Amino acid sequence: MEEFKQYNEFHRENFKMKRTLTIATGVAAAAMVASSAYAGTLQDVQARGMLSCGVSTGLPGFSELDASGNMMGIDADVCRAVAAAVLGDASKVSFKPLTAKERFTALQSGEIDMLSRNTTWTHTRDTSLGLNFAGVNYYDGQGFMVKKALGLKSAKELGGATVCLQAGTTTELNVSDYFAEHGMKYTLVAVETSAASRSAFDSGRCDVLTSDQSQLYSLRTKMDDPNSVVVLPEIISKEPLGPVVRQGDDQWFNIVRWTLYAQVNAEEMGVTSANADASKNSKNPGVKRLVGADPKNDTGAKLGLSADWSYNAIKQVGNYGEMFERNVGLKTPLAIARGQNALWTKGGLQYAPPIR
Repeated sequence: MEEFKQYNEFHRENFKMKRTLTIATGVAAAAMVASSAYAGTLQDVQARGMLSCGVSTGLPGFSELDASGNMMGIDADVCRAVAAAVLGDASKVSFKPLTAKERFTALQSGEIDMLSRNTTWTHTRDTSLGLNFAGVNYYDGQGFMVKKALGLKSAKELGGATVCLQAGTTTELNVSDYFAEHGMKYTLVAVETSAASRSAFDSGRCDVLTSDQSQLYSLRTKMDDPNSVVVLPEIISKEPLGPVVRQGDDQWFNIVRWTLYAQVNAEEMGVTSANADASKNSKNPGVKRLVGADPKNDTGAKLGLSADWSYNAIKQVGNYGEMFERNVGLKTPLAIARGQNALWTKGGLQYAPPIR
């Protein structure tokens, strides 16, 4: 017991030091801390018995509390899949709602173990924040939403418009570039949260709401009259969204990345939450490896996990297609088609390296 207390005290003091350093010296210090002092995330999560995962403050289909207080959405499910792989239990997740401005500091400082919060993978974020993107769980692009009553058909008709968006995101630079490219002027209204941007647009404070298209579809479900708005056809950016971890801990990076890849591979191989048990008896060697039933090739050991790591993620959370359809698919209020997020075998971009 005394050793356990000393272990906890060490990590508390280590956390205080890292957070102080982050606040005092900004991004450079955060990058240094992330790259040197945070190896051992797996051990921290296992000792705690709980995964701390940063999510949004409320985005339907991605991460939002339901009526019972449960965090739901495709981003939340990525957290659950990692918890299942690491702890054997998808319910062992502590969700931390974060604004766009808070998310990176929370990860850099060690407040969370991973971030799964509709976050775009960019060069700057990948190279200067001390962070690593572990994959793409949703291929997206920025778009524009307007009131149908305006009769607009194209984003090229938005000259002179007042544009609402969420501060602290890639959205603001994309808007600036797009309007400059097309010789149009605009007035910017930047707010702190996605919910605030939706309220500002819904109340008539601005003519246009811009964000990733997935977020626009999500926010539309919360408007007073969802049928009164339309998403314009233009997509003005590439927005690959995915889970993020700190640099300097390759083991944890591999765990988060390969858990997502396991779910994508599972969909391609036809392994689901419903047939994961039966798949252990498959005649396909790749399927048996995927569900940890090949004693000659323990993929879990290479990650520092148990042999059933990927089986647990698939059995308890589902394959990638199950996550997509359950949270944002055509039978949900968002009604988003697979599109770019279809498997590569079906014309989409979702592709995972093989597990072997």
